[in-house]
Amino acid sequence: MSKGRILSGMQPSGRFHLGNYLGALENWVKLQDEYECFFSIVDWHALTSSYEDTSKIPERIHEMAIDWLSAGLDPEKNVIFVQSHVKEHAELHLLLSMMTPLSWLERVPTYKDKLQQLGVQGKDINTYGFLGYPVLMTADIILYKADTIPVGEDQLPHLELSREMVRRFNNLYQPIFPEPKPNLSKSSILPGIDGRKMSKSYGNDIPFAASPDELRSRVRLMITDPQRIKRTDAGNPDVCTVFTFHKIFNGEQSIEIAQSCREATIGCVDCKKRLADKMVNDLAEMHVRRLALEANPGRVKEILVYGAERARKVAASTMEEVRQAMHLA
Repeated sequence: MSKGRILSGMQPSGRFHLGNYLGALENWVKLQDEYECFFSIVDWHALTSSYEDTSKIPERIHEMAIDWLSAGLDPEKNVIFVQSHVKEHAELHLLLSMMTPLSWLERVPTYKDKLQQLGVQGKDINTYGFLGYPVLMTADIILYKADTIPVGEDQLPHLELSREMVRRFNNLYQPIFPEPKPNLSKSSILPGIDGRKMSKSYGNDIPFAASPDELRSRVRLMITDPQRIKRTDAGNPDVCTVFTFHKIFNGEQSIEIAQSCREATIGCVDCKKRLADKMVNDLAEMHVRRLALEANPGRVKEILVYGAERARKVAASTMEEVRQAMHLA
């Protein structure tokens, strides 16, 4: 049987932290052996909420490509490319926008929430591009006839809207596109080193690009059980940020670590050192790949050019079918 086809993308918004990696990228690396994968750095999507200053986009595209490649995405197994390098995305977006009811876009669950949230931050995003974000997202997906989309449960309404657009196109013109189905990912949720949600804006993140020394330094700053004052005090791992990381990185051994904490047979300093050693070891191969990529920016550019060439071949073939179906050939 032929492999299913996946399309997924991320906006270039700066370097990843570990939470970003565990939330999506780790799953992508696993999927690349099971599916034919198209992974796009969606720079046009970044404009929907950050159109006023585009000066950092080229640098962020380069950074994101390094993050993906260092995580283990293989440019031979996958098509890795920049969205704006394949102009067919814009053409299909335009055609889909002609047939997408306005009411469909206005009912997107996150539309009004984000409009209000970003408005509070002083951003004017009451634009067609922001409202039409789901149309461009659908164009990204169906341009490659992707049949499977890795998503979290919170993104299911967006995918269902894409499925509605596919059904509408297929009924109006010709059945060209498969209805994309979700591949639900159960991502590991990492808190920040202060126990809050990990975020660069909070300054509590652990950069995915962190060196071993920086990684150890960030682990040393992690918040532990505030009630455990002395080394001999029994701890409560359920309220400890360090233990949350242990559960993800140390797996079954975290049971023994939790017991040692409750019995005060391990102190917080030793517990943090044990975590840092494990994280450094687990991320070592990625760090080596990163250093090689950072030393050879030309190689990163070659990979993105190669990916765009492969993506354009598929996209051009799809658009020929679309134009024929819509009598625009």
